[in-house]
Amino acid sequence: MKRTYVMGVRWFAWLLALSIVALMAAACGLGSERQPVVAVEGGDVARGREALVRYGCTSCHTIPGIRGATATVGPPLDDWADRWYIAGLLVNDPDNLMHFIQAPQAVLPGGAMVDMGVTTSDARDMAAYLYTLHRDR
Repeated sequence: MKRTYVMGVRWFAWLLALSIVALMAAACGLGSERQPVVAVEGGDVARGREALVRYGCTSCHTIPGIRGATATVGPPLDDWADRWYIAGLLVNDPDNLMHFIQAPQAVLPGGAMVDMGVTTSDARDMAAYLYTLHRDR
């Protein structure tokens, strides 16, 4: 009887310790939730992917989900939805992103990204695609 009791106590202590470790690991993740993917009102993801190719964005940027988009002239656009800033200056939100896509030289004069004559509709679609790129996919 005593041996069964001791084994039960050890088993309980082991489960308790394991539970504490699991709770501590979970607590370490509190507050580090990643922001959800941003929805771009009126944007079309498929058209955005096509527009990124049509405007030649793939010649400068690595863009996940687009075949052959592996250039390293500009920064890679992976995990776009997880970023806080655009060009280190603008808060990463749909309006700012569409503005930067359409007029990068107005945002960052002399920067490497040139004005490509992107229409408002195409900028909206491009933003919709870029906001699908995040760490969980």
